[in-house]
Amino acid sequence: MASFILRKAEPKDVSDILRLIKELAKFEEMEEQVILTEKELLEDGFGDHPFYHCLVAEIPKEQQNSEEYTVIAFAMYYFTYDPWIGKLLYLEDFYVMQEFRGFGIGSQILKVLSETAVKTRCSSMHFIVAENNKKSIEFYKRRGAADLSFEEGWRLFAIEKEELLKMTAK
Repeated sequence: MASFILRKAEPKDVSDILRLIKELAKFEEMEEQVILTEKELLEDGFGDHPFYHCLVAEIPKEQQNSEEYTVIAFAMYYFTYDPWIGKLLYLEDFYVMQEFRGFGIGSQILKVLSETAVKTRCSSMHFIVAENNKKSIEFYKRRGAADLSFEEGWRLFAIEKEELLKMTAK
């Protein structure tokens, strides 16, 4: 297996992060919904007050795949607050390129995220997994994740920008 390093993302990584976001969206058959730009990723993640944090897994140049990418995985997360239990680490996106799966990269990313959550005194780590992504669901369950959609009956809602604008106009 390719050796890899796991590190905090840097501004130079935004093109690779966006590429991986698009790969994940394609896997989820939602590629057309990615409207984010490299400029927005740069501004939102690497300014004085970043909206997100990101880890990347990188392989040495001599182990590159045919497309010559060295950044082969990412995990985007941020911190939020739950009024019942306190601080949470929210894992927004997590993706390992197909040809690099099964080598412990995802497990190492999850371990580092867990260490980050513990170190920052978070009560838990939350995330969403598509219902049809059975492999990911099993990956998380093997590591002790509870499926709150079944256990607690929560539903995810979103109010899109257009609706937000309508509400502000009233």
